[in-house]
Amino acid sequence: MPDQVVTRFAPSPTGFLHIGGARTALFNWLYARRFGGKMLLRIEDTDRERSTDAAIAAIIDGLQWLGIEWDGEPIYQYARADRHREAVLQLLTDGKAYKCFASQQELEQMREQARAEKRFPRYDGRWRDRSAEDIAAAEASGAKPVIRLKAVQEGDTVIDDKVQGRVVIPNKDLDDLVLLRSDGNPTYMLAVVVDDHDMGVTHVIRGDDHLTNAARQIQIYNAFGWHVPVMAHIPLIHGADGAKLSKRHGALGVDAYRAMGFLPAALRNYLVRLGWSHGDKEIFSTEEMAGVFDLPQIGRSPSRFDFAKLENLDGHYIRATPDAELLAMLEATLPFLEGAEALKGKLDDDLRQKLLAAMGGLKERAKTLKDLVEGARFLYAARPLDIEAKAREILDNGGSAHLKALLPALEPVQDWTAAATEAVVRQYAEASGAKLGQIAQPLRAALTGRLASPGIFDVLAVLGREESLARLRDVAK
Repeated sequence: MPDQVVTRFAPSPTGFLHIGGARTALFNWLYARRFGGKMLLRIEDTDRERSTDAAIAAIIDGLQWLGIEWDGEPIYQYARADRHREAVLQLLTDGKAYKCFASQQELEQMREQARAEKRFPRYDGRWRDRSAEDIAAAEASGAKPVIRLKAVQEGDTVIDDKVQGRVVIPNKDLDDLVLLRSDGNPTYMLAVVVDDHDMGVTHVIRGDDHLTNAARQIQIYNAFGWHVPVMAHIPLIHGADGAKLSKRHGALGVDAYRAMGFLPAALRNYLVRLGWSHGDKEIFSTEEMAGVFDLPQIGRSPSRFDFAKLENLDGHYIRATPDAELLAMLEATLPFLEGAEALKGKLDDDLRQKLLAAMGGLKERAKTLKDLVEGARFLYAARPLDIEAKAREILDNGGSAHLKALLPALEPVQDWTAAATEAVVRQYAEASGAKLGQIAQPLRAALTGRLASPGIFDVLAVLGREESLARLRDVAK
């Protein structure tokens, strides 16, 4: 173990922070915290056509919402292009790289020949050992070369991966990759190695789609004579059906999960268990994760994204969150929350108090903050309520008549508490020969517009005397 562990999360800002990227960031962050190190954030914005400021903002916002903290300021790869060029020129001087003047037509011929021979296309090294005279002649013609790595051709490149195990790649399968394009811009392969070295990265934790890149990058490290960081390539996330994760499985941006009302802590807990395990434990606080997270506990098989499991876990977190804290989370999430437009314009101190009073009952039925808002709709709905069809059925089939008979018993109640109203309703049910449920269901329909809600006597208490009686009068016949 080095003196200080340094990990990095290095997204390309060509879109939102997707769920796989969020898990990679989380693993890097937890590993750094586990061993008292630091995690750096590098924005790999060398693709100037696809990189956008909006995507950078979305990535940073997504990490911050998830509660994943990086050390220092974000590092922008494109701003380091001069350093990348300087490094390539050093390899050129040391004889570890060379100028290649192969034309696009020649490169296409190589690809066509490889396809015809049913082998993987690779550069054939035709400029690898050319004479100084050939190079001078090509330069005199005005041709602009790329700079290629003089890759090792004999033996194997070995990756001692902390997740995948020992991976051996024959060097004959690795061609002389381009380090500097003909326009002078560095390639991704080169920039990653130089940046990781300069940033002091000790552990590279990333998706296993980078495993083949790792062999090429190790050759670049060796050409510079630099220490190769520890590598851990984590399996990608698949859908519940085992297919590659797509939008239908949940391959959305982190911002979409916030809009759906998931709690950051629940999403962190769910993501950490996608591919990593610690005994049979399922629920982890952030401190617990950081205290035990390690690379050997990551499995080699792709993990499966299960939306229903995420919802159930989020429901656990909602129920476990203190009412006042949950209300604060709800209010902070409201600007982003889908389907919460009606609540956004009505959240004043009076409604906050009602939400807080009802929270204990509301959160028992909610799996997300979106569910919480939907369940609380009766608190801020305007009269007359929009009553669902099944609730209307209850009212039409004798429920309204019960409410009409119950109203005179409720109207004199001044001490409007759950206990006081329950006593009146129970007394009415007994006197009328009805079961309590036969009175409670019409009450629920009239007061909330639906057949599912927190306890009906809690609903009466939260709504208050005047509002409760007014809603009952609206439907009593």
